[in-house]
Amino acid sequence: MREEYDIEKLNPRKNPYSRRLKKQITINIDSDTVDFFKEQSKESGIPYQTLINLYLSDCARNKKQLQMSWK
Repeated sequence: MREEYDIEKLNPRKNPYSRRLKKQITINIDSDTVDFFKEQSKESGIPYQTLINLYLSDCARNKKQLQMSWK
C-alpha cells in the first residue's frame, strides 16, 4: 500500500446520487395509513418507509394536486 493517495485521481467522477440526498424529517401519519403501507410492504418486500417515499416522490414528480372536498 502507498503511504498517500491522491483522491482526485482515484475517482474524478462526481457522485451521481449526490443530488438525491434524503432529508430526515418528523411527520405525523394516521395509523391506518401506516398500516396500509406496511401491508403493501409485506406484499412487495420493499420497506414501508421506502414505499411512502416512492409514492410522495411520484406525486412531486408528476405535480399531482390534492383534491379535497369537505362534506
